[in-house]
This record gives sequence, structure tokens and C-alpha cells, in this order.
Amino acid sequence: MDRFNNKTNIDSQQDEWTEIITPKNGLFDLHLNEIWRYRDLLMLFVKRDFVSTYKQTILGPLWFFIAPILTTITFTIVFGNIAHLSTEKKPPVIFYMCGIIAWNYFATCLTSTSTTFRDNATIFGKVYFPRLIIPLSVIITNLVKFAIQFLLLICVWLYFLKQGTISNPSKSLLILPLLVILMAGLGLGAGMIISSLTTKYRDLIFLLQFGIQLLMYTTPIIYPLSSIPTKYQWIIIANPMTAIIESFRHAFLGNDNFLPFNLFYSAGCMILLLFIGIIIFNKTEKTFIDTV
Repeated sequence: MDRFNNKTNIDSQQDEWTEIITPKNGLFDLHLNEIWRYRDLLMLFVKRDFVSTYKQTILGPLWFFIAPILTTITFTIVFGNIAHLSTEKKPPVIFYMCGIIAWNYFATCLTSTSTTFRDNATIFGKVYFPRLIIPLSVIITNLVKFAIQFLLLICVWLYFLKQGTISNPSKSLLILPLLVILMAGLGLGAGMIISSLTTKYRDLIFLLQFGIQLLMYTTPIIYPLSSIPTKYQWIIIANPMTAIIESFRHAFLGNDNFLPFNLFYSAGCMILLLFIGIIIFNKTEKTFIDTV
């Protein structure tokens, strides 16, 4: 009798599955609750990405500071001193650095997320976990890099603030977390869409590199929005990153191009891209291993 009871207990324990993988599920069945259950794995991927990026390099994380500094110096010389582009009477160094650091976070999130399926096909083919973990880990990893570069921006900003060449900080600094969320959401949503499409159309990877460069020049990074003729400003404003960059710069420099309504447009674009991106990503993950 005891042996029978033991066997029954063993069978009941074996029936308590921790994970049930079904061949089909609904289009809107995103299993977002699984991401929280796999949060430890998410942090492991963040650590992996952060360490592997600068592994076997001499300067290591110092490149987080070197890259924006060199870019800022180049922009200051080329666009400030040679081309004489307007910076709205703000110090060119802090003007360009604000745009560069904000843009780099968005662009890196987009490009890194866009190769999710291609870069992780080996892992996806061997073990199950929520595939959304990978693009989320990219966003968090780049957020760490952004935080380090943001500290550099704060130091430069405090220097010019002490010199009296820029105005005192305003309440606009309070919206900085919102701007970071908008940049991350836009990069994540667009990246997941492109990643899903590149499982069949590899040419999109090459188009993306060109598109990122083109999009940068249609974003007010090296010039203020006010320097664009009024009849053409709508083209620049149609870019959802425009309002984010201008708002980011306004928080530090107090320029006059801060339009809260445009941020609602950027937020709407982010929500739409995230919604479409997650759905397409969820659909593609079921069959991508056969085409990647």
C-alpha cells in the first residue's frame, strides 16, 4: 500500500509542469508575465552583452567617454567652426553633446535589436525562454552605457553653468526619464519589426545602416529646429526623434524649441511601434528558425 501511495505521489509530481509549450497560440498572447519569471536570465544577458562588448580591449569602458567626446569635438570643428551652423548662441560643445548622447542611445538600441534573431539563432534553437528577453536585455545594456555618458554630459554642463555661459536649470529636467523611455521604446519597437523582417529579407540590414545615417541628418542634432525654414519644418517634426532631441536639449540649455505637444506625437509613435513590433516579433519567433 505504501509503495502504491509513493508511486501516486511521484506521478502527481511529474504532472506539475513548470512550462507548457504549445505549437500555436493567439496573436495577442504575448506571455509578458514570463519575462518577470525569467528576470534572472534577463540580467545574465545584460551582463553578457556588457562584458563581451569591450572584452580584450585596452581602454575597456573608457570608450563610453571617448566616443562622445571625439564626436563632439569633430562636430564642433566641422559644423561649428567651418560650416558656422547656428547653435542658438549656446556653447557648441554642450549643444552637440546633448544631441549626440541622446541620439546614440536610440540608434544603438535600434541597430542592436534589429539583429536579435540572426545573432541568437543558436541559442533560440537549443533552449526555450521568452524570446522578448533578448531585445529587452539590449535596451537595458545600452541604458547602462547611456547612464555613463550622461554623467559625462552632467560634468560638462556643470562646467558651463559655473562659467555662466548657459542659463540655470529649469523644471524641464524632470521630463528626462520620460525622454529616455520614449527613446528606448522607439528603438525597441522599430528594432523588433526590422529583426522580424530580416529573417527572410537580409537586405534590410544594409538598408538600416544607411537609414540610420539619413535619419540622423533629419534630426536636429547638428542644427537647431529654428534654423530650418518654416515651410520645411514639418518634415523634420514628422521625425518622432525631433521632439525628443529638442526637449532633451531644452532641459539643459533652455532653448525655445520645446513644444510639449510634439512629445505626445513621439509618444504615440512609440506606442504604435511597440505594439506592432511585439506582435510581429511574437509571430516570427515561432517559425524563424526554419528561415534564418
